[in-house]
Amino acid sequence: MELLKIDCLGKPLRLEGSMAGWQQLFWGDTLVSVIQASAENEGLKSHTFELSTATPTATTATTATTADTIEIQQHTLEIILETDLTWQPFLIDYRLLHNGQLISSGQRNSKDIEQQVPTVAVAEKKQFSVVGLASLGFKLLKSAKVIKVVLAGASVAAYSWLFSFQFALALIACLVFHEYGHIRAMKHFGMKTKGIYLIPFMGGLALSDEKINTRWQDVVISIMGPTFGLLMSIAALIAYWVTGNIFFAGLAAFNALLNLFNLLPILPLDGGHILKSISFSMNSVMGLVACIAGAAIGVYISYTLGLALLGFLLLIGSAEIVFEWKTRHQSHLLPLDRYGQIFSAVWYFLTVGALIGIIWYFAGSGDDMLALPLQILQS
Repeated sequence: MELLKIDCLGKPLRLEGSMAGWQQLFWGDTLVSVIQASAENEGLKSHTFELSTATPTATTATTATTADTIEIQQHTLEIILETDLTWQPFLIDYRLLHNGQLISSGQRNSKDIEQQVPTVAVAEKKQFSVVGLASLGFKLLKSAKVIKVVLAGASVAAYSWLFSFQFALALIACLVFHEYGHIRAMKHFGMKTKGIYLIPFMGGLALSDEKINTRWQDVVISIMGPTFGLLMSIAALIAYWVTGNIFFAGLAAFNALLNLFNLLPILPLDGGHILKSISFSMNSVMGLVACIAGAAIGVYISYTLGLALLGFLLLIGSAEIVFEWKTRHQSHLLPLDRYGQIFSAVWYFLTVGALIGIIWYFAGSGDDMLALPLQILQS
């Protein structure tokens, strides 16, 4: 990830590094210094490199017949970049020296990382998926707003064919409100958004042209969709209490199931991004053990309550996170600090618990249709 970018003698001086301990320093597009990976990934580091400059000097002629001559003098400039880095919470102090003279100094924190636009785009491993192909297609057609209308109409038609027109409209409203939560989070971080796309039989996508720089951005953007969904279910629950209309009860229950599904710890679902960001931010083996223990407790509770599907998917998602944990230090995303890890985990489990509570509440109403979401979780 890009740790620092400052001006140095008319060119950008860019420092990149990772939690694995390696650092690379670029002057313009030229690599000028490298620190290899090591266990000491924090603390004081120093990069030193030299630049050669040529200065022309004129020599006055001694006779009328002797032409003036120009001599080229070579100068060597020693550049030193000193940094003091802390990963959690992220903080980097730097000093830039030119031939022993201090010419620049400053400090950067996680807020600066969130707002930066990396100079070099991060190459991501592309995996075949229908969602990925759809996202690529949307990028090619991003200026055609009519695509959104066409996909929305196709989604209404598809869900009306499966259920009913009224239920299709309610489901579309749930999807849009969920995706709007993602959009609001993106805008909170100053990211440009491309809007919401509805995909028949698959749900929706909230797209942005910009990439995230921190695990905290990943958590907030991912969890705000289910959080907005939870707020919608609560609003529908209150409307049901006030009016007694069974439509609001069904809206609350099935919307809760939809958002609970999105919180399953499986990529590319929202829950997979959240738990991956939390576990990948843990530096110690004890942190991973705590994550596994928490997942095991979740699986045990799921099977104890008869939520077989939830427990099975939780087990798969946890195994996937464990397999990828070893490569966390190579990520370009700034990790969560300890407070961020705890806050994100609490936010996640409270949201999951509230959604399950709503489903459980309506399952006990005696209505077979309202009991269906719980039966799906117990299947």
